[in-house]
Amino acid sequence: MATATKTPKAPAVTSTAVAALTTTPAPSRAYLTATLDEATGELTETSRFRYLPGHPRQIRFDAKAGQFNINGLTQLGPTLSFIPLAWRIFSDDILNMGRKLWAELFYADDKGAVCAVLFHGYSVENLYRLIEPLFYDELTLADVIVHVRAVKKETTKEGKKATYYLAEFSYEPAGLAEITARRDFAQDFPIWRAETYTGAADMRIQHGYTVPGGDTPTADESTPGSPEPAALPQAA
Repeated sequence: MATATKTPKAPAVTSTAVAALTTTPAPSRAYLTATLDEATGELTETSRFRYLPGHPRQIRFDAKAGQFNINGLTQLGPTLSFIPLAWRIFSDDILNMGRKLWAELFYADDKGAVCAVLFHGYSVENLYRLIEPLFYDELTLADVIVHVRAVKKETTKEGKKATYYLAEFSYEPAGLAEITARRDFAQDFPIWRAETYTGAADMRIQHGYTVPGGDTPTADESTPGSPEPAALPQAA
C-alpha cells in the first residue's frame, strides 16, 4: 500500500513582513519625500518646497487696505498663517522707502512655495510682543504657527479722520515633523531676498537668514535677468 506523504506548508507571510518588504526608506532630510521604483529599486527624493535662492515669492501687506497679496496682484485676504523658515528684524533703506525698522519673515505656503513678507513701523513692535513670551518659554518663531491679522486703526490728522491697518500676531504650537522639515531646509539653502539686501542693514534679530558669500548682488545691482551666484542649489 502506498504511503501518503504530506507536503510541507510554506511559512505564512505576515502583514508585518509584507510591510517590511515594501516600505520606502526614510528620506535623507525631513523636507524631502522619498519614492521607491519597485521595478528598478531606484530611490528618488523630491523637495516639498520650491525656492529660487534669493528670489522668494513676494507677499505684500497693504496697510491701507488691510489685505495681503502676491506681488500686488493676487489677493490673499486679511490674514496669514505660517511656520517661519527664517526671519530678521533690521533697520535699512530698502525699496526706495527711506530708512525704517523692518521685519522680514520667510515661510513656505500651502503649495510649498517659499515666500517672503515685510512689515514695518508699529507692526514690527507687535511682532516683538510675540517674540518676547516665546523667548522666555525657550521657543522661537520657528517652533510655532504664526497667525497674522490686519487690524483696523483710526487717526486724526488736520481735523480729518483716516484709517489704516496694523499687523497683529498670535501663535499656536506647530507639529514636530513640520518644524524639522523647515529647520533642515533653512540649513541647506541660503534664505534671503535679493531686493531687500543692501549689505548696510543694522541687524537687530535674525534666525535662519543667510546671504551667500562672494559676489552677492545688492538690491540696486539685482535685476530680473541677472545670473544667480555660482553653485547655489535650487529646491524644486
